[in-house]
Amino acid sequence: MASLEQVKQYLAYWFQLGKPLIVNGKTSDGRSKVLPQAVIQGDRYSPEFEACWQHITSGAWKSSYLEGTIQTIEELLSSQWDISSCARCAMPVPMLGLGVQTSGECPCSDLPDWPNTELPQPRDPINSRRQLTNIRDRLSQI
Repeated sequence: MASLEQVKQYLAYWFQLGKPLIVNGKTSDGRSKVLPQAVIQGDRYSPEFEACWQHITSGAWKSSYLEGTIQTIEELLSSQWDISSCARCAMPVPMLGLGVQTSGECPCSDLPDWPNTELPQPRDPINSRRQLTNIRDRLSQI
């Protein structure tokens, strides 16, 4: 089962590559796209991303899904799905824990220039002070 933190990271990584969340809305086709412009702000997720995450965890967007996938957020949080790394691009992808998966494509399948090792990879927020403290502690043990 994918944890809330894994699903949050999954969305954050794909948002950084420009993949929007498809949400049922009041547009002509009944759907709208949500893509926070900033995902990371310093050592934490941006307020825009956190607001999006609040909509998801409140249940308002439980039937939303990442563009290029068919699994809803509600399904990802069920006991049937796990989040694993794509064999092609190492990005987080949903994998069916039990049963037969009908679509095994990674959301990167429609990104023509991905994976691109010349670009920075999507990442989690980094606490620079903690990272520097860890480096200092490791150096002091030598």
